[in-house]
Amino acid sequence: MIGKLKGTIDEIGDDYVLVDVHGVCYVAFCSARTLSKLGSVGEACVLFIETYVREDQLKLFGFQTQLEREWFNLLQSVQGVGAKVALAVLSTLTPSELANAIALQDKTAVSRAQGVGPKVAIRIVTELKNKAPAFAGEAINIGLKQEIGEGVAAAPVADAVSALTNLGYSRDQAANAVAAAMKTAGEDADSAKLIRLGLRELSR
Repeated sequence: MIGKLKGTIDEIGDDYVLVDVHGVCYVAFCSARTLSKLGSVGEACVLFIETYVREDQLKLFGFQTQLEREWFNLLQSVQGVGAKVALAVLSTLTPSELANAIALQDKTAVSRAQGVGPKVAIRIVTELKNKAPAFAGEAINIGLKQEIGEGVAAAPVADAVSALTNLGYSRDQAANAVAAAMKTAGEDADSAKLIRLGLRELSR
C-alpha cells in the first residue's frame, strides 16, 4: 500500500501527474486544484496517496494534503459518488469550502462540480452533514457569496448573514457566526434566532 510519494515531476496531464521516485515513475490521478499547485516538470513534489486495487486495475490518487485525501474517501461514502465525481468536487471546492457548503446545506455550491447533478448534490450535503465537522480541519472560514440572497442558502441563513453585515460585521464574520449558530439552533431555526445566537458568537 502506497501512502505518500516523494519525487520529482516527470509529466503533468489533464487529470494526473507522473512522479519520478528514484527512476520509477508513478501515475497519480489528482484534482485540478492539486495539479494547479504542483510545480513544473523537474521540480520536487510530495503527494499523499490513496491506493485503489481492483481485480483488473491498480490506481493511485494523489492529494496535496491528508485532509483532501480524507474528504476524497468521505465523499465516496455517498451513494452515487465514485472516485471521478469525488475528484470533480475537490477540483471545485477546497476541503474547508466543502465543509462550509455541507454545514449550510448549500447544494448549489456542490452542484457546480462537473458531473454532479442536483440529486447527487442533495445526497452529499444531506448524508455528510453529521460527518463533515470531523473532517473540517482547522476552523471553518465561511465566505458566503453574494448570491446567498438568491437561494444558494436557506432564507433564514441568508437573512441572518445580511442582518449581521448590516450591523457592521464583515461577510466572513457574519457567515462564521451564523454557521456556529446553526450548530446550536439546528437547521430549522428562524432568522431571529440565528441573529441572536450569531451576535452571541461575535461577542465572544
